[in-house]
This record gives sequence, structure tokens and C-alpha cells, in this order.
Amino acid sequence: MKSHKGKIQTVLYLSLISLVLYGCNNSDSNEENQAKQTGVCDSSVLSKSFKDNNYKIISTHYFKKGEELKLKDNTENNFSTAANNVCVVKVLVGPETNLQDKGEPSYSDGIGIEIWLPDHANWNKRIHVKGGGGWVGGQHRNPNILVGIRYDSAGSPAETATIEGAVSAQTDTGHVINNGSFAMNSDGTSNTQLWHDFAERGIHEMAVVSKLLTKQYYGEKQKYAYWNGFSTGGRQGLKEVQVNPDDFDGVLAGAPAINWTRFITSELYPQIVMQRDLNGNLLTTEQLNLVSNRANEICGQINGQSYGYMLDPSSCKYDPTKDTSLICGNNQTQSCLTPTQALAVNKIWYGQTEDGSVPEPTQDNSFNLNLSSKQNWFGLTRGTNLTYLAGANPFIISTDLIALIQQDSRIAQANFINKQSNGLDQWRIFDYMQLADTQKKGIELQDKFSNINTDSVDLNNFRSLGGKLIIYHGLADELIAPQGTMRYINQLKSTMGDSVVNSFMQAYFIPGMGHSFGNGTSNSNANVALVTNEELYQQLTNWVEKGISPTDMVATSATKDRSLPICLYPKKIAYISGNINQANSYKCE
Repeated sequence: MKSHKGKIQTVLYLSLISLVLYGCNNSDSNEENQAKQTGVCDSSVLSKSFKDNNYKIISTHYFKKGEELKLKDNTENNFSTAANNVCVVKVLVGPETNLQDKGEPSYSDGIGIEIWLPDHANWNKRIHVKGGGGWVGGQHRNPNILVGIRYDSAGSPAETATIEGAVSAQTDTGHVINNGSFAMNSDGTSNTQLWHDFAERGIHEMAVVSKLLTKQYYGEKQKYAYWNGFSTGGRQGLKEVQVNPDDFDGVLAGAPAINWTRFITSELYPQIVMQRDLNGNLLTTEQLNLVSNRANEICGQINGQSYGYMLDPSSCKYDPTKDTSLICGNNQTQSCLTPTQALAVNKIWYGQTEDGSVPEPTQDNSFNLNLSSKQNWFGLTRGTNLTYLAGANPFIISTDLIALIQQDSRIAQANFINKQSNGLDQWRIFDYMQLADTQKKGIELQDKFSNINTDSVDLNNFRSLGGKLIIYHGLADELIAPQGTMRYINQLKSTMGDSVVNSFMQAYFIPGMGHSFGNGTSNSNANVALVTNEELYQQLTNWVEKGISPTDMVATSATKDRSLPICLYPKKIAYISGNINQANSYKCE
């Protein structure tokens, strides 16, 4: 017993000397062990993944399965509960330079990012982040508000993390305000730094932060990283492919808002047509729906039967100026259009021209993807709901952008805030030539706008890294003409070659689909057959992870009584025979 006790004393004595002599080294070792600690939803641990002081964790929140996904400042009426345990981390990435306009919309203290991390046992080894919409912005840096519970066309980070089991994230792209005011300095000049954050830096930093926290939280890297976005989120996905090709293995880009200064400028065109040609007397909702539904009625016939909407708007050349059933007689009512109003609709369908001219639809129905000599951009497809762009007020992003291009805040609507002046609706004085000149100037300003047009056709780096890209767009999109996306794909193939592009990019154009996974036509009763974001995402993951290339898909209506093939572009749906409501009555050719 004495001998054993002596050995214990000797060990304790040597251990004490070791602590005295090597305490610093042990401290370093403990810190290293803490840095490697996994599965801990705590800022002191998670922040160890950041070696750069420009990255700061604002807050962490851990929700257990079944717990309400809510923080104290969330004001939504309905909250979901966590389908599984999840750790939510809010990070602020500092600005590139110090900004001077503190307190103004053009000031930013950095890029806010919200990351959702499922428990290790539920993690599927993926990162699956979400894009934003419009000008983005939001409360991603606010420790008391959950942003990721909100569902949009690409799903939500909350659902992705707790149900799919992937790490997910979203970003405010460097600003809180959700209109274009952030991109104009207080003296009216372009805020090039925040344009850069919005156009590309914010989304790249989200990829960086998501990967760093994934490695910290799970003790290993992800196997696959995916981007999933719609509208602005679709543009963001293509920007990542073009500028940061190693950020994601797969990108799902819906209704991509590429050609930004071209198509958003042209979104004001319907209002300019009505201001100039109709003396500011707007077409009513009833009139807009009347003429669009006539297009659906005439061009939506299959085997002599009404389908309710058109499968191929590129073949529709309906001309309301020659439709005697539509043109008013001696008594003008809301149930008809005057010849001047019918011509205005043709102009809206054709798209922006520099002088307000429009060709006969039989000659050009806005599906000349090379654009004619006078056509600045494409119009919405016939049969689409026109009230978004030709309704009582202009689409607000279009007036924001024109003010930013002209560096004159007065052009915008009242929500645009700037020290020089808030918006005063001076867009109303624009004529066709002024709008065309604004569009040209926007293209010239691409270097100051961080190449927001996102129209590069050099995707060789993404292809060589093994990346896969799926683009999809609704053929009844109420905000972004699908012809612009078709034009980009054709330019991409012309530059890189069909077979090369097809090896890493595929696309779908979906009849009747609007600027969401819903009915975009003027016919509110249209039984639109749609695929889901989840089905498109499955096509992408199969391609990336299993080498299974995308295939033609089958869409189903909400009522489940209509199905329709959705073809890989450039194939189109062709009726063969049989029930027009069954997918097997059609083929892709």
C-alpha cells in the first residue's frame, strides 16, 4: 500500500511540474480542442471558424424539434414549428471600406447572413442556400428576427434545414432597406460599394460563411453545395456560376433577373405607352384581362378544344387591332377597346422600342431572340396577366432603377429616400426616346453597377470544375419576359457550342407559369399544370450526385386532373392524339 501511494504522489508531483512548465502549450491545446468542438450552437465556439476579424457572429439560437420558430420581434401571425433540432446563426461580414453616409439608406455596416444548421444526426452532407428577391434587403443581421422562416418560390432555409436536412442560408446582400435607395449616395452618385455587395459580394460571402460554419459545426466539409434561387435569386445563381464558379456544385436558377438594366428599364414601357399614347388614361384591369383572355382563347386551342391558356406563346400572333369582336363601336365601355387602346396593347406585348413603333404581330410577335433594329427589349407574352406592369402604378423596381441610372432620385416613386430629394414620380415625363437613352446609359454604367446585368457567356471555369446548372422560367411570367432567358441560353450555346453547354446546363420553359409556381395568365380559372421547386431540385441533385442528366418532366395541376410534359429546351410540347388533359397525349419534339 505504501509503495502504491508513493507512485500516486510521484505522478501528481510530475503533473504539477508539467502544468507549471508547459501551461502555455496546454492552453493552446485546449483552445485548439475548443475550436474543433462540434455540434455546439454557441458563438464562442462557432466563431473559431473565422480567422478574419471582418466576420462577426451576432447571435445564435437553438430550436428543439417541435419548438415554435419565433424570436421576440417576429410579427408574422403564423409560425411553423421546428421539424427537427436546428441551430440558427446570424453573421455580419464587415464592409469593404468605411462609408460616410451613416443614418442614410446608402450606409451599411456590412452584409447580414442567416445560417441554419441541422443536428449532425440529421445532416445530409449538403449545403443548400437560398437566393433573394427584388432588391433583397432584410433583417438577416437582427438578432431578434428570424428571416429564414419565410417561404418563397425557392422554399425556405427553415424548411430546408429541418426537413431536407441540409445546411441553408440567406443574405441581405449588404443592406436592410428593400428598395433601390441603398444604391444611391446622399449626393445622388452611384454607391459602387453597395452595388458590388448586392450584385455579387453578398452571395459569395454567404457561400464562404456557410462552408466555414459547416466545417466547424460538423467537424467535416460538406459533400455538395447547392444554390437555389428565383428572380433576383436566379440572377444571383448565374452570377455565382460566372464569377465564383467553385462556390457551388449545382445551381438551380428560376426566372433569372439577368439583363438587369435592360429588362427592368423596359418594365416601365407599358406605363410610358399609356402616358404618351393614351394621354395618361390607363387601361382598366377589366380591359387588360379582356384582351389577354382573347389571346388565350384564340391561341389556347388544342385539337379544337379550349385549353384555358397557351402552351406555346411563341406561335401566337393574335392582333387585337383586327379583332372586330373586341373593338368598341360608337359606345365605348369597359368591355371593349378603342383602336388606339388595342394598338397600345400590341406595343406592350411587343416590348420597348426607341420610338414607340410596333410591327405587325404576323411579322414579329416579340420572339425574335436577336431583337430587331428598333426593339430595345421583349414584351410580356400574349395571354399573360398584364396588370403587374400595366396596372394603376408602375412596377416600383423599374422607377427605382431609372432614378439610379440617371442619378436623380426625383424620377422614382415616393418610397425612394435620398438627401437630395425623395421620389417625386418624375418618370411620368419620360418619352420613348428618353427611356431608350436611359437603357443605353444603364448598359454603359455596368462597371459602377458591378456588372449587375449578369450576362457573361463564358462559363468554362464552372464547366471545368464539374458544376451543373438548371435554368427554368415560366412562359406566362408577369414581370420578366422569358425571351430574355432564351436569348441568353442561345448566346451561351453560340459561344461555347451546343454539346459543351448541354453537358453542364439544361433549361425548362413552363407554359402558364407566372413569376412564381402559380398561374401567371390572365385567366384566373386556368387549370395550369406545374412542376415544383422540389422536383427541379431533385433533377439537379441527381445530375450532380449520381450523374443522371435532367429529363423531360411531367407537370400536374393543383386539381390533379391535368398533366402535361415539360420539355427540355429547345424542345416544345406537341399534341399527338387523345385526351388533351393527359400528358401521354403529347410528346416533346
